[in-house]
Amino acid sequence: MEYQNYIEIRPDKRFGRPCLKGTRISVYDVLNWLSNGMSVEEIMQDFEEINEEMIKACLAFAADKERRLRIAS
Repeated sequence: MEYQNYIEIRPDKRFGRPCLKGTRISVYDVLNWLSNGMSVEEIMQDFEEINEEMIKACLAFAADKERRLRIAS
């Protein structure tokens, strides 16, 4: 998964948090919705600008960040 195609980090958007390109929806928002029990389908219904690939990109981004933390330790 090339999450870089879907996620951007801009200092002028959401205080530099990683966000889905073309939106103000952060990776944290998507991960939080999933962890609170929302399904992929429910997220896509509530936010029409989000597709399944974008949600997968958020998961891939989080997994990559976790992997980097483990390597740095």
